[in-house]
Amino acid sequence: MSDRIAGRAFATRSAVLGTRGMVCASQPLAARVGADVLADGGSAVDAAIATNAMLGLTEPTGCGLGGDLFAMVWDPALGKLVGLNGSGRSPQGLSLSTLVERLRRTGETSIPLRSALSVSVPGCVDGWFVMHERFGRLPMERLLRPAIEAARDGVPITQIIAAAWSGADDRYAHVPSFAGTFLVDGRTPVEGQRFHNPDLARSYELLIASGSRGFYEGPPAAAIVEVLRQGGGALTAADMAAHKSQWVTPVSVSYRGHELWELPPNGQGLAAQQMLKMLEPWALGEGDPLTWHRMIEAKKVAYEDRARSYCDPEFGAPSLEKMLSSAYASERRALIDDNRASQKLPGGDLALERGDTVYLTAADEQGQVVSWIQSNYTGFGSGFVPEGWGFTLQNRGNLFALDPAHANAFAPGKRPFHTIIPAMLTKAGLPVLSFGVMGGAMQPQGHVQIVANMLDHGMNVQEAGDAPRWRHEGSSEPTGEVMSDGGVVHLEPSVSSEIADGLRERGHQVEVGPGGFGGYQAIAIDDLHGASRLYRGASESRKDGQAMGY
Repeated sequence: MSDRIAGRAFATRSAVLGTRGMVCASQPLAARVGADVLADGGSAVDAAIATNAMLGLTEPTGCGLGGDLFAMVWDPALGKLVGLNGSGRSPQGLSLSTLVERLRRTGETSIPLRSALSVSVPGCVDGWFVMHERFGRLPMERLLRPAIEAARDGVPITQIIAAAWSGADDRYAHVPSFAGTFLVDGRTPVEGQRFHNPDLARSYELLIASGSRGFYEGPPAAAIVEVLRQGGGALTAADMAAHKSQWVTPVSVSYRGHELWELPPNGQGLAAQQMLKMLEPWALGEGDPLTWHRMIEAKKVAYEDRARSYCDPEFGAPSLEKMLSSAYASERRALIDDNRASQKLPGGDLALERGDTVYLTAADEQGQVVSWIQSNYTGFGSGFVPEGWGFTLQNRGNLFALDPAHANAFAPGKRPFHTIIPAMLTKAGLPVLSFGVMGGAMQPQGHVQIVANMLDHGMNVQEAGDAPRWRHEGSSEPTGEVMSDGGVVHLEPSVSSEIADGLRERGHQVEVGPGGFGGYQAIAIDDLHGASRLYRGASESRKDGQAMGY
């Protein structure tokens, strides 16, 4: 039963409609800032930067100036998608052998999650300015001013973000500067408590005055290098100064008359595309245990390639043409047994060739659409706070492998494997959906479920995100771990007992409970260039988010 008089019973709200613009973000104050930028004549990219800046204040548990950025933009002037890889590199002066020796002395077999050695160069700031130079309409001062004022006045912390913040005083006790910035009276803030961050306001003021070079070559860079040096890290001023974002070409696969676009590695978007290529020949029935089994098994198969082959393409990468081909999908699909959950799987024959997160999306009156994801990796990342600047540093370096034969092995000046992936769907050459599902290894799994909910099950953009989800964990990983027991399938409590029982009968280890199923935001686009253009915005019911249109 449902109290709703229209739509699916599980829908939490209706899609938000707008004819001139739309912003969807995981925190309402941030969405409002972005919508105001659109109303002032800003571009979708302007709105994304302003929203991201506000999220750095209101949701520092997932994003900020110390993290990385990936984005995909529909450029209406060119009539095509362009992509930006704003991820940073490992220290140039640290070799794999030296790193392994340093870790061996402390008994570590991988790069510790909250260590100074886990920090790669933060790419967010350069990403903002590179995107703004190409697609911005309003000055950076206009985009950052709302977050500056809010950082000084203070913002109330929302429910889900407060829950994510809880326990940070213990997790980051090893970093003295963390408490001075992110604790209130020595404790993590609770829901409704006001949080001030004048140091972050100072950082944003510096960006207005000095641009991205003021960050990478000025006082913030010096503070980053110093706090990491004190913690035993290896980033240098030269590493910071050398950082540059990279324009990349998005790649696509066809599915049900649409094209799913993802960015190429070092991200994991190809996994969603590989899954859909395997699933496409099958009719996917809503609420059908066999469908859920096939999707989970396709995830396991795709993640074997993700574990072995996804890496910084400048250090060697598999042929994308082969990986996303129908012939390769057929070969990999043959590993799926409709009656039995796999326990371990082989990787594909893919020779290498040289070559807690926030998601937001925005669209403007001129038809520019941006799919944008920005992250510290795990919550506050490493927890290291450059003294006086109001943000933590990411810990993406934790995702390097230490086996020198591995595609994703640590190397000087290399970008680590990345989990954050923006996405778009197009049809007949125009965007129809800009979306993402934040949350580590959940992201490709979430992308596939959203696409299937809309294209196979006929759900609208909000229903597609509200529908009950599954999440498989325990696959082989890009850091070297290998699946040997089939892993665990997590189901939300709202998943039917028929599906849960059907998965157990096929040998899946099933656990039911809330949490860890991602954070979805999306804009569906009707008639992008016509007089009847309509944006339909959706926001993740599992987060504090909001969609705002005008």
